[in-house]
Amino acid sequence: MIRFILILLFLIVYLVVSIPLQMIEWVIGHFNRRAADISSLRIVQWGFKFITFLTGSKVTINGLENIPKDHPVLYIGNHNSFFDVVLTYPLMKNLTGYISKESIMNVPVLGIWMHLLYCIGLDRNDPRQGLQVILRAIDQVKEGISIFIFPEGTRSKDGQIAPFHAGSFKVATKSGCPIVPVAITGTSEIFEDHLPFIRRSDVTITFGEEIDIQNMDPESKKHIADVVRNRIIELKEAA
Repeated sequence: MIRFILILLFLIVYLVVSIPLQMIEWVIGHFNRRAADISSLRIVQWGFKFITFLTGSKVTINGLENIPKDHPVLYIGNHNSFFDVVLTYPLMKNLTGYISKESIMNVPVLGIWMHLLYCIGLDRNDPRQGLQVILRAIDQVKEGISIFIFPEGTRSKDGQIAPFHAGSFKVATKSGCPIVPVAITGTSEIFEDHLPFIRRSDVTITFGEEIDIQNMDPESKKHIADVVRNRIIELKEAA
């Protein structure tokens, strides 16, 4: 319970202190959008790193060389926990927007940071809005911003990787960007497996090599969701 209280207190202080920082970022953005984007990225990454430190977890990262610096990609990951975002976001080398629940985007202060960092809210009960989210994600990729999606739609309750929603992959098929598969294990043991306690866990995050969807054969491209899911399962088993 001590870890939970420490993280809660840190979040409260962080969000309050970050309010003037957001105003500064807004001003900087009027003169230099790129500078504001990168500084916002580093501020949030620092916050997530400190939260990870407070959990006491040991995090093993494989395939860091597969995180690109010079071009946008579509990251596809399996989803176990709220901490999937907390632990993967500090690893991003460039601007990356996450597809998130619409309700999280409406949280005061936190939602502003998410908007500043090109995250996109998704209402799972509104198919029309879902299409708009994919179109917006495609536009962001074309502007050089990577997108991170958990295409299972919700977190796994038993550790198994559920089938992927094929619509998520339109971000890659329509923009032509590569796909980077991401296998995550151990994050649910931090929080979700024993709510409301925060406990130390051994976490492994593995970034696979890029999948160049433009050069795939038609049959594999047609079943891209299954191809990527199988690759993530392989990465997870090899970790």
